Amino acid sequence: MTSNRTLISSSKTRADSLPCCTYARRFASGFSLGRGTADANSLGRGIRALGLTVAIGLAITACAPSAPPPPELPRLSIDPARVTVSGLSSGAYMAQQLHLAYSDHIAGAALLAGGPYGCAQGDLRVALAQCTAPADATLPALAPLVADVQARAIDGRLAPLAGLRGDRVWVYRGAVDSVVASQVSAAAADMYEALDAGVSLTRNFDLPYGHLLPTASPGDDCSKSEAPYIARCGFDAAGEVFKNLYDTAQPADQVTGELRAFDQRPYATDPQSPPGADNGYVYVPAACAANESCGLHIALHGCEQSSEVIGDMFASRGGFNRWADAAKVVVLYPQAQSSLSPLNPKGCWDWWGYTGPEFDTRDGAQLRWIGRMVEGLGGQLVE
Repeated sequence: MTSNRTLISSSKTRADSLPCCTYARRFASGFSLGRGTADANSLGRGIRALGLTVAIGLAITACAPSAPPPPELPRLSIDPARVTVSGLSSGAYMAQQLHLAYSDHIAGAALLAGGPYGCAQGDLRVALAQCTAPADATLPALAPLVADVQARAIDGRLAPLAGLRGDRVWVYRGAVDSVVASQVSAAAADMYEALDAGVSLTRNFDLPYGHLLPTASPGDDCSKSEAPYIARCGFDAAGEVFKNLYDTAQPADQVTGELRAFDQRPYATDPQSPPGADNGYVYVPAACAANESCGLHIALHGCEQSSEVIGDMFASRGGFNRWADAAKVVVLYPQAQSSLSPLNPKGCWDWWGYTGPEFDTRDGAQLRWIGRMVEGLGGQLVE
């Protein structure tokens, strides 16, 4: 059996040409986090394996940016009635958390390959075993999760359920997704129906794709669920998001706006603010840069899709920007980051509680962090 010391040494030899940050974070992201298992022993081994990432903790924290940070977000004219959110995988969980927390300011949500709000119940073991689960796993009962949403809406930890009325929701899962079971994604849609809050709900679970973001161009084997979780499938998921949330019929012929990097750090002002990438991205159509009134779409990547792993690929190749031009919608691409403390080695959005017990409420660190980015653009989520 290869020893841990040999594994670390041989990895270092192969990565001599990589920058410190890139090597260290790629090593950390190699440990599995996000696939469920019904085997308790396998689950225990998986959680214990995450402890190996401590060996490269100092390498990550010692890394420093190699260039001056980009500017903060531009102040734009954001139409408060045209703010929506979407997300893939952990981003789908976060998208539903944002929607329920701020439905008084968000008009619709698209959930791609995720599960229902509260699924993990604040427990990583539940998240791994039941919420990204194989088909024969026992899932958390939906009724208590719905009751929790209703109670939180009453006590102010989520938005009043009246804020959901008239909102548009699109729930998608590839039919051969090997990471998130069909009943898990179905539960995310079922939750909206159980809340009976008057959303317009559409489901699409029939396409033969794996756990990934499908894009318009054909050419890839889209049955695979593997990094970078973006593939050319001949199906434009970003287009479906915009058709369902904005009634946009066609994308622009070409991208006319600008994809800009921005400094995320000034928006992490809470003491509990999560570790995030230094830079995020925002796509600003030319009309929006000219201060025309524009909508805002928040597009959330999945695990192993942040800028530290795939650069700007999610923002530049996910397919959203041409549709945003046609719809006059700014697209905000916040970027999470892998970390050892709190334990998040794959750079997932927080849907199991690593940023604290209020992670999925209006007091959640990541929700408020994204809310301040929206405010920086001229919109509003956080009161």
